[in-house]
Amino acid sequence: MLERFRQFWNRLLSPVADGLIRLGVSPDAVTFVGTAGVCVGALWLFPQGEFFWGTMFVTAFVFSDIVDGTMARKLGRSSNWGAFLDSTLDRLGDAAIFGGIALWYAWEGDSPLYLCLSLICLVLGMMTSYTRARAESLGMDAKGGIAERSDRLVAILVMTGFSGLFDLPILQHATLWVLAVASLVTVVQRIAKVRRQALGSADG
Repeated sequence: MLERFRQFWNRLLSPVADGLIRLGVSPDAVTFVGTAGVCVGALWLFPQGEFFWGTMFVTAFVFSDIVDGTMARKLGRSSNWGAFLDSTLDRLGDAAIFGGIALWYAWEGDSPLYLCLSLICLVLGMMTSYTRARAESLGMDAKGGIAERSDRLVAILVMTGFSGLFDLPILQHATLWVLAVASLVTVVQRIAKVRRQALGSADG
């Protein structure tokens, strides 16, 4: 489902990519600007409790992740460097989103429980990415799981936006609980998947 969603936005944002290419903008520049926008929005607006407008701001820059990839393909510049940069800055953006929410609960939100839960989501999100990257560096596959990055990102942004729009903190609270559990399960699933591959190679 999310893959079809991504394909839809790829087609819709293709003219934007074409326009940036004509202006001489590089895919790497779009990647940097997009990440900077996500970080600024998340770390500036979320800690103030501006969850709806913060989500709108962050979402506008999240689309750069689609635009830069489209530009790279059109220019024939898809490379290991581009993939590395994109993946690395994605982690930074994800950390800023959960970090911004954590700062709200540390300050104005005044909730040690949800501060801890936000940080747990941040750490486990990084762990899901690390398990995949480490497995691939060893020649194994660790894709999959019930909460991949796109699932986590869509869930937290949508529910954070709605929680601000309708003044219903329970929406964000419930999402943090679900993501904490789902991310932990995903990490375990990926570890188990790599273990099966490693033992299969050893047996072979």
